[in-house]
Amino acid sequence: MCGLAGFLDLKRATPAAELEGIARAMADSLFHRGPDEGGVWVDESSGAALGHRRLSIVDLTAAGRQPMPSRSGRYVLSYNGEIYNAEQLRAELGAGHDWRGHSDTEVLAEAIASWGLEAAIAKCVGMFALAVFDRETRQLSLVRDRLGKKPLYWSQQGALFMFGSELRALRAHPAFRADLDRDGLVGFVRRGYYRGPGTVYLGVNQLEPGHILTVSAAGEFTQAAYWTLARQIEEARAAPFTGTDAQAIDALERTLGDAVARRMVADVPVGAFLSGGYDSSAVVALMQKASARPVRTFSIGFNEADYNEAPYARAVAAHLKTDHTEFMVTPHETRDVIPRLADIYDEPFADSSQIPTFLVSKLARQQVTVALSGDGGDELFAGYNRYHLGETLRRRMALLPHGVRSGLARAITAARPEMLDRLAGILPRRIRPPYPGDKLHKFAGVLALDASGVYRQLTSQWPEPDGVVIGGRERVWPQSDAALNALLPNPIERMQYLDTVSYLPGDILTKVDRASMAVSLEVRAPLLDHRLAAFAWSLPLSLKIRNGDAKWVLRQVLYRHVPPALVDRPKSGFSIPVGGWLRAELRDWAEDLLDERKLREAGIFNPAPIRARWKQHLDGVRNGQYALWSILMFEAWRRRHGVA
Repeated sequence: MCGLAGFLDLKRATPAAELEGIARAMADSLFHRGPDEGGVWVDESSGAALGHRRLSIVDLTAAGRQPMPSRSGRYVLSYNGEIYNAEQLRAELGAGHDWRGHSDTEVLAEAIASWGLEAAIAKCVGMFALAVFDRETRQLSLVRDRLGKKPLYWSQQGALFMFGSELRALRAHPAFRADLDRDGLVGFVRRGYYRGPGTVYLGVNQLEPGHILTVSAAGEFTQAAYWTLARQIEEARAAPFTGTDAQAIDALERTLGDAVARRMVADVPVGAFLSGGYDSSAVVALMQKASARPVRTFSIGFNEADYNEAPYARAVAAHLKTDHTEFMVTPHETRDVIPRLADIYDEPFADSSQIPTFLVSKLARQQVTVALSGDGGDELFAGYNRYHLGETLRRRMALLPHGVRSGLARAITAARPEMLDRLAGILPRRIRPPYPGDKLHKFAGVLALDASGVYRQLTSQWPEPDGVVIGGRERVWPQSDAALNALLPNPIERMQYLDTVSYLPGDILTKVDRASMAVSLEVRAPLLDHRLAAFAWSLPLSLKIRNGDAKWVLRQVLYRHVPPALVDRPKSGFSIPVGGWLRAELRDWAEDLLDERKLREAGIFNPAPIRARWKQHLDGVRNGQYALWSILMFEAWRRRHGVA
């Protein structure tokens, strides 16, 4: 896992020393992503500069240094990620190669030189973001992995083309212009993350997952998808899985087992995050099955019982006999992370589970350099509560007249979330969902909506963001409803698709990448192996949701290794009690960021709806923690980076 950065001077007017100095500064801004060593490669005649920071994982010697030229010298590669089938590709390239070492970087460079860029990428199983410069054609290509595990940003500003693993690398270029994209900010306020290809900056883009962007010597751009989820789904529908339940369970265990085993290969210590939920427990179970010694597992816990998953993780670890490390985090330690978030995430990001994700990464990094996670299981196997609960509620409510539904919604929202929480307190904890009052309020908002509206409402932190951002208008999602409905007639599968192409790379993977890279930890996600994604989409929905149980087929794999009693419980997520903290310990911090006069002077947000939501939250009338967290995280970032 590493950081890459660089630029093209399309006028070719920058001296070599200046090219090298700027590229080094850009790369060094990513030191946390690669603290082991850094490198720069420049070509003055082409105006090209590539920089790299290395976190040594495979082949710790100088033979793995980057930027790395191919053996022929034609291609120069700067790369972030891991190619898990590198040894198979090495064998396919043949014995005629004079290998300098055993890094996957070298295999990738030689594969590009031998087969061409797109053919080489098509053969790769892994996570990656890379820049490769063709010295013969003076052409630069950027590539991002299929599901967006690794980030890559780019921008053309005049005759300058810049790129980097994080926005900070672009900001390190002295010619970078940092202008706020107000339309993009509207989307951020709604969701709490930036959905690609947009970013916080006007004219700065995320390279979308599964895409190759090429810049010619003349400065002409071409961008094309070498893989899309829609195309993968079409292929899966053309050749669906038709076996028995038992055959599906066997096939999933084989496919996931192979993905896990490939991600355990490293020349440094490897461990795993363990929450005690289905996804991380399945990954750890198959790690332990493939290992001759106890796997190192890590979890954190909280004193607040409703947020503490440590006992569940501890029970699974004891059953699997892992080498388990648990750390109980105090509220003080958790809150100490908050002032660092603007630097850790380097862009506005408002999923509050960013805090425990950073803390468990920090814990794991004390013992290992690589950790496996369970990310991706909810999207592939229909695990989110909103899939089955939202669709069940929508179907049942559709049987009632609109007036009845509207009245029911008003009745639910008339009760404060805290009162609904107290009423739900009579339920046994094992079947009581977290934030029951907040969830009821959220579902009240979808009672009169169609399937598309239900999804939009359930994934909105601020349902009407246009009134919050001054001078901003929300962009329309490019995927038309008609095309998506034709591809996926089932509303639950449509939600899975939308989450996989939007929420997964924009929120989940961004959260884990920045949190882990802040402590120089590489996180690998076996459930996001693209071969596993292809298999999952070939399965009928009945193998994912059965009798109200989500992730049915994945559960059956897990039950072969862990008793159901240790893992069966309502889905809770990886969360912290931010709502209560905002009314107490964090109140002064939040009040400063939400100060009406300061908001008005900045001229970005309309203070009225924000102050109204803040008062409702403080008074307990409405739980505003999610909507407010978006504003707080943007304001903290804005003050840190000075954008206007």
